[in-house]
Amino acid sequence: MKLETLTQLNAERAARRPVIVVTDVATGDQRLVKAKDIATDPLGAELSKQLRMGKSGMIESGGKKLFLNVYAPTARLVVVGAVHISQALAPLARSLDYDVTVVDPRTAFASPERFPDVPLIAEWPDVALPPLNIDHYTAFVALTHDPKIDDPALLHAFERDCFYIGALGSRKTHAKRAERLKAQGADDADIARIHAPIGLSIGAVSPSEIAVAIMAEITAELRLPKEGLKQGEKQTAKVQAA
Repeated sequence: MKLETLTQLNAERAARRPVIVVTDVATGDQRLVKAKDIATDPLGAELSKQLRMGKSGMIESGGKKLFLNVYAPTARLVVVGAVHISQALAPLARSLDYDVTVVDPRTAFASPERFPDVPLIAEWPDVALPPLNIDHYTAFVALTHDPKIDDPALLHAFERDCFYIGALGSRKTHAKRAERLKAQGADDADIARIHAPIGLSIGAVSPSEIAVAIMAEITAELRLPKEGLKQGEKQTAKVQAA
């Protein structure tokens, strides 16, 4: 790899921006494709597919064998609310290689005993969230059912362009949440980004089942092409606490 390519690669990775190195297997020629350039690249469809899957792989194009080396940032999960669902969700997400952080100002909930080996921040969202440098490769879930905690956290998630934003609660609860968030400056596009009720509709009842439904929905948002996400499925009512 040429020094110039390596320098660009390291800069993109340090900034948590995905990048793909395309190598002509026969000649060894390489070029680097940044995320912002994928849509207009001649290999755009193939690059998008490999990036979405987060895997490197071989393709054939124009009679050439090309190896696509994918460098995608490690996905993060930020959980606001150290509740029972979070206790099941955190280890499940970690088993899927997410970097997990749990935020809850209520120290009775955010305790190491309840969340062993999981980074905990027992601060209010306005203090806890900015230092985390939340970005597009972050899934963000709000689970406290407390507007004083969830609402400012969701507003922060809107600003940081998280690839997934979800919030616990029934349709009625979410409608009230939407009104509050709009009163604080959120627009319809922001509200539409919230997966609420949270999680895929699998009839989940227990905290562990709801955690599975949440991670399934996050995985679908990360891995499936946008046209592959059926709006009807996303809007189907979920079974969870109101």
